[in-house]
Amino acid sequence: MSSPLTGKIALVTGGSRSIGAAIVRRLSADGVKVAFTYSASPEKAEALVKELETTGGSVLAIKADSADVDAVRGAVARTAEHFGGLDILINNAGILIRETVDNYDLADFDRMFAVNVRAVFVAAQAAARHMGEGGRIITIGSMVADRAGFPGTSVYAATKAAVAAMTRGLARDLSPRGITVNTVQPGPTLTDLTADYVETLVPMLPIGRVGKDSEIAGLVAYLAGPEAGYITGSALTIDGGLTA
Repeated sequence: MSSPLTGKIALVTGGSRSIGAAIVRRLSADGVKVAFTYSASPEKAEALVKELETTGGSVLAIKADSADVDAVRGAVARTAEHFGGLDILINNAGILIRETVDNYDLADFDRMFAVNVRAVFVAAQAAARHMGEGGRIITIGSMVADRAGFPGTSVYAATKAAVAAMTRGLARDLSPRGITVNTVQPGPTLTDLTADYVETLVPMLPIGRVGKDSEIAGLVAYLAGPEAGYITGSALTIDGGLTA
């Protein structure tokens, strides 16, 4: 049986590795034509394209730094031109620069907001111009929007809280056009970027384990589908009960 997402067109920012790559794999498996951006990992991007093309996927890798407004807009335009439209935007690209407030560099502050907040708005603004009824905009936030949890996360938490607030406003703006806007807020998740430390957080998690990137991707795929058409303006936390 075909997926309800078969034939849809998606752009995933920061899609070459970790949670982003898991989302690209899941959407491709569901029959979506997927473009994804990458910045610093061309080898991983190329490998992911080859992997999915061998299983019949239609995939496009686009080099774009999310701190560059023109690059973000260009990635949206290229996706729509290459595949003939755009139905789904996944804002996954993000960075984490940890430091306590007394030592935080303002250049790092500005870059965090440029990538984690401004790029989300720019991509949503550009993507919405290509979307019609049933369009989906989904941003990967973080549970730190609700509970910082650790020293040195003040700026990162601020960016993710900003994304959650922006989501509510964008949902109000775009709901009359039948476009939903939601945020997924993962907790500790095992990826190639977190493998060295994330397991140490298990004692903090009521569920007794860290999350899997495929579980985050599964929630994203649900929100991208027709069954989630009544969900908009929401921040959906998937953190094993850490913020419970």
